[in-house]
Amino acid sequence: MRYAVISDVHANLEALNSVLKKITEEAVDELFFLGDIVGYGPNPNECIEALKEKTNILLAGNHDWASVGMTDVEYFNPYARAAVEWTQKVLRDENIAFLRKLPLTEGLDNSIFLVHATPREPEQWHYLTTTRDADINFRFFKERLCFIGHSHEPAIIGLSPVGIDLPTDKAGSYREEKITFFKERAEIKEGHRYIVNAGSVGQPRDGNPYASYALLNKNSIEIKRVSYDIVSTQKKMRDAGLPEYLINRLSWGR
Repeated sequence: MRYAVISDVHANLEALNSVLKKITEEAVDELFFLGDIVGYGPNPNECIEALKEKTNILLAGNHDWASVGMTDVEYFNPYARAAVEWTQKVLRDENIAFLRKLPLTEGLDNSIFLVHATPREPEQWHYLTTTRDADINFRFFKERLCFIGHSHEPAIIGLSPVGIDLPTDKAGSYREEKITFFKERAEIKEGHRYIVNAGSVGQPRDGNPYASYALLNKNSIEIKRVSYDIVSTQKKMRDAGLPEYLINRLSWGR
């Protein structure tokens, strides 16, 4: 089987359409979505409809829940909160009902675990951004592969039979370091387990503005990037009155 995994579309229809087109060319068997269909961008209803049609599994993200009153927006920054409030005004009733029913996690054939934020307390929307985070979260799923999103920063993290494939100090403990590495491809090795952050379709934050997704083959994991019409998305956002900071960051990939 050949799977594509996408996350964090954030109502960016141009990015989503470009990724879906590329995934069609990849001839994948199934497509999984890890949450945050809405928030930040100008096309929440259209993105919901597209993902309902194209995906085999759909999960909820914190912006999805916030947009339907299921997560408190007090911890959101002012720009994210403004986008959520705008989204709440434009979501159609049937799409509100749809977002309310999305699950937080999904397992597949005892080999793949899917979650928006982290395997540990997925409803708390933790971020997995450091080596310590990775070490902890490997203990909260049993499957060989775990796919996540949420941080908008793609990464492939491996756990070998002798320990996590990340730096350790002289005593053998994992150093508390921010995960800043980016592996474009990793071979799936016997006896190893993996956490894969698929990055973001609609608002990448690793310095690369191209949309990101993960491709899982029988023996390898790849992070793929796709260009899209950023200017068109930015114009829609300005026309909708969304915050200028959110508009500009699409060009920065931050």
